[in-house]
Order: sequence, then structure tokens, then C-alpha cells
Amino acid sequence: MNFDGAYRMLIGGELVTGSATLDVVNPATEEVIASAPDATQGDLDTAIAAARKAYPGWAATPIAERKAKLAALGQAIMANADPLMRLLTKEQGKPHAESQGEVMGAGYWLMAASQLDLPVTVNEDSDDRYSETRHVPLGVVGAIAPWNFPMILAMFKVGPALLAGNTMVLKPSPFTPLSTLKFGELAAELLPPGVLNIVTGGDDLGPWMTSHPGFDKISFTGSTATGKRVMQSAAPTLKRVTLELGGNDAAIVMPDVDVEKVAEELFWAAFRNNGQICIATKRMYVHKDIYDQLRDALVAYAKTVKVGDGSEQGTQIGPINNKQQYARVLELIQDAKDKGYKFLVGGEKADVPGYFVPVTILDNPPEDARIVQEEQFGPVLPLLKFDDVDDVVARANATDYGLGGSVWGNDEDKAFEIAQRIASGTVWVNETQHLSPMAAFGGMKQSGVGVEGGIEGLLEYTNAQTIVRKKRKEAVAA
Repeated sequence: MNFDGAYRMLIGGELVTGSATLDVVNPATEEVIASAPDATQGDLDTAIAAARKAYPGWAATPIAERKAKLAALGQAIMANADPLMRLLTKEQGKPHAESQGEVMGAGYWLMAASQLDLPVTVNEDSDDRYSETRHVPLGVVGAIAPWNFPMILAMFKVGPALLAGNTMVLKPSPFTPLSTLKFGELAAELLPPGVLNIVTGGDDLGPWMTSHPGFDKISFTGSTATGKRVMQSAAPTLKRVTLELGGNDAAIVMPDVDVEKVAEELFWAAFRNNGQICIATKRMYVHKDIYDQLRDALVAYAKTVKVGDGSEQGTQIGPINNKQQYARVLELIQDAKDKGYKFLVGGEKADVPGYFVPVTILDNPPEDARIVQEEQFGPVLPLLKFDDVDDVVARANATDYGLGGSVWGNDEDKAFEIAQRIASGTVWVNETQHLSPMAAFGGMKQSGVGVEGGIEGLLEYTNAQTIVRKKRKEAVAA
């Protein structure tokens, strides 16, 4: 397989170039590195028709065979991890090590998801009747994946949807379509035609999908603002939706932590993947007794971190992925400057090609600052001081978001108690960003609708069907 060119969509088992193309830019250089197909409405219609045609056969395929296909697809990703990793770095910007982790994680996710089973619940088995509830596939799923983790977040959708017996049309972000298209070439060799289709395109393709009557469900990962439009677009046909949306995750650091031990972990909780993670720490609340010590430790560590082209050896943080997000991060930094907030490190635009923003840490800005209240999705972190647990829990929860959060403390039981008070779908104690294909992941409030992962995420791709059989009573002999 040629990973450096020939990027084609997968429609009905065939690799299709399409009639138009869109440019893909390397965010570290701002250079066009490839052209990807730009799907038309006709291309989308064809992909949906292929998925619809394949659906009855795939739904009727024994689940053991569907499991085997998914496991084989996961193994194929892992077998091609090195070229996929290099391609992912070129289009996304993240360092090779992080790309390697994402690609391997994508393969693992499919293999792990293939171990799940659809439950059957026996409601009644009496002399009069037998009743059971089982779970049947929805039909054709439209999946829309984001640019920050294009490979693994797509697998969050592919795994459970196909395991449940649905077919799919998958759309990657126009900023990061290349690795997903190459994944499509692997899928073409392993899945029946039409079971998985991959289409790429610009800003019009997403709305075409969410409003299309040919989909029975839309699974979307992206911003809360876009998620609201997805839900609105899906409403006329009552499509099922799973929406994994934005977050403004708070970390609460208690006074009994060992600052020297946790400083590096806390740094990466905020700055891994250049802060472009929906569950990255976006606000860090530090107890006043250790605030100065942790502040100084984070700043000292930040000055050792290498920011640069993800393909270069030693790079730890790459660029912002795209020009629009780059502009948004710079706008938030400028707002903080205009308001006179104190910068501990960073805050200046990097004077080099590429969408680079230096690691930026702010010193205790006010709670109503934009950099505190809004999701920055970049390498900018406000440190905030607290001295009362009830107060910091209230501050952490005073947001429209509720995706993730973390509590850090040497007294694990007390930290666990505090974690239970955080209004977020996932809360970690003394770590962060650990997700499992066996555990539900989703948001509260405006961070989403539904969940991904675990049996709960699998059931999101099914309808519950209850079948009741009245038992025939044999005539009693006279």
C-alpha cells in the first residue's frame, strides 16, 4: 500500500477518487502535503445506498463472525502502525510518539470492542409466557470524527456500530482525512462491500450527512456549538444521536500532594497533544498552601519541553492542527493580555512557519476570565488558587460543560469523595485521560448526549426489542 499518495474514498467496497479534491496542509510547515477527495452529494448518496444494500446481510451475519472481522481489522491497523503513524503526524502535527500511541490504540480499541456481547434479558419465564428483551441494530450509521484524534476516535464509532450489526458511512475531518482513507484501504480487504464506507469532503459534507434521510443514527465528536446543529439537523427524521462534545475540565490539586512527583503529570494533563484533547485539563485549581511551589515547578518543567515539528526527533509538543483553531487560541491569549492578566510563561506568538503557540501558563486570573470560562483547546493553562473544598467544587461545577475532571491528593479516600461531587461524565483520581473500551465515556450538561465505550456505548447502536411468547396450555385430560 502506498501511504504517500493515491488517497481514495471507500464506497461500496471500491476505492473511489471523486470528481473534486481538497488540499491537506501540514500544520508544522503550512505546506500542502496531499489532495484528498471532496465528495459530492451524489458520492454521499452512493455511499449511503451501498451501506443500505449491505445492511441486511451484515445484520444477519452471526455476531461471532462480526467479532472476527473487527479483530482482524484491528490487527491490520497494528501491522501498518509505522506508516500510519508517520502519515498521521504529517496531517495532524502531533509528535511521532503520540501518533504511534494513537494508531496502536485504534487497533487495540477494535480488538477490545470485538470482545463485547449484546445482552439478552429474560423478563419472564412462567407457566403463562416467555418474555425477553434483546438488542437489534439500527440500520445505517453516519459517523463524523474530529481532527484531534482522527484514528482512535473514529474507532470509538466503527467498533460498536459494526459489532451491533449496523453498516456505516464514516467522515473524517477535512483537516485530517489521510490516515482514515488509508484505513479504508485496509477495510476494503477485510469487510464485505458496503459495510464500511469512508467519504471525505469540506464544510458541506457534514450537514448533508446529518440531514440525510438515509441515516438511522448520527455519531458525532466535535464542539458543543456544532453538536447543537447536528441535533437540530437530525430532528426532522428523529435520527438517533450520540454527541461527544466539548469540555472545560477542572483539575483540583489538594494540599497534601507531593508537588515534585505530580508536577510533570499535571503538566501533561493540560498539554498532551498540545492541549487539543476534549478531556485535557483546561482549568487547574491549586490549594493556596502549595500554589507557589506547584506554580514554580510547572513553569520550570515547561521551559524544558521542546515544541516543534512532530516529525523531528525530541519534539514533545507539535503545532495547533489548523489555522482556524490557531487563530482562536491566539485570540484568547490576546484577550488575557488586554485584561492585564499575569503570564508566567509563554503568551507570545511563535515567529516561525507553522501554527505554533508556545506553552503558556497564566497566574491566577479571575474566575470570569474568558481563558477560565471557555474551552481553549490549545497550549494555554490558567492556574487558579483555592483554600476551601466546598468553594472549589462549586467553581469546578460552575460551567455549561461536564465532560471530565480530576482530583489529586495523597489521601485517596478524600480525593475520591471529592471526585464524586464533580458534575462530569468521567472523573479521575490521581491521573487523567485514561479511557477504556470496557467503560462508558460521555458528558453531562452541554458536553454531550449518550456515551461511547463499554456495554453502554455498544447499546447506543441498537434498538431494544422485547419479544413475548404466550405459552399454549395443553388440554387437561378428562
